[in-house]
Amino acid sequence: MAYHFDWSVIARNAGRLLDSLALGLGLAVVSLIIGSLLGLAAAYARLSGKRWLAGPVRAYVEFVRCTPLLLLIFFVYFGLPEFDVTVFDKTQSFVLTLSLYAAAYLCEVFRSGLASIPQPYVEAAKAIGLRPWQRQLYVVLPVMVRITLPAVSNNLISLFKDTSLAAAIAIPELTFTARQINANTFRVMEVWLTASALYLATTYLIATGLRLVERRYAAIR
Repeated sequence: MAYHFDWSVIARNAGRLLDSLALGLGLAVVSLIIGSLLGLAAAYARLSGKRWLAGPVRAYVEFVRCTPLLLLIFFVYFGLPEFDVTVFDKTQSFVLTLSLYAAAYLCEVFRSGLASIPQPYVEAAKAIGLRPWQRQLYVVLPVMVRITLPAVSNNLISLFKDTSLAAAIAIPELTFTARQINANTFRVMEVWLTASALYLATTYLIATGLRLVERRYAAIR
C-alpha cells in the first residue's frame, strides 16, 4: 500500500516546530557559554602543575567523556532529587548536564590551545612589564581563542544536535515536539522528514556562519 503524503500537518504545526527549534538552539548556546567558562577553568587547573588540583579535574574529564550523555541527563534529573537536590527544574537540569558535558571536552581543547601559545608572545608581554594576569587577559587568552575557535565551533554544532536528548525528560525542543505531533497525527514521514530538514538546515547555517568567523579571526601562525 502506497504512502500518501499530507504536508498540511506541517503547515498547521509550523509555529510549534520553529519555537522548539529555537529552544534547542538556545539550550546549546547557553550550555556552550557555561561550558566554555568551566572548561577554561579546568584547563588552567590541568596546567597548574599542582596534583591536588589537576588530578580531580582529570578524573572529571575522563568520567564525563567515557559516560553516555543520556545517562548523565538521567542522573542529574532523576538522581539528584534522591539526594534532596531539588533546586533545578527539567530545563535547568538539562543545561547543567550539557554544560558539564561540554566543559569536559572544552577543557582538553583549551588545554591544547594554551599549550600552543607561541612563547615569544609571552616573552614580549613580560618584556613590556605586563603582570601575570595582564599577560593572560591581553595576550594568552586572545591568541588561545583564535587557535581553538574551529574546535569550539564544532562543539557548538555537536551540542545543538545533542539537545535532541532533552526529549528524554520532556523538554519541548524539536525532537520532543515532532514526537508529539507524530503521536497525534500519525504522519510519520512528514513529521520526521521535516524535523530532519530543520536540524540539517540549522546546522548548515551555524557551520557556515562559524566558518566566516574563523576566516575573520584566523590564528596567527
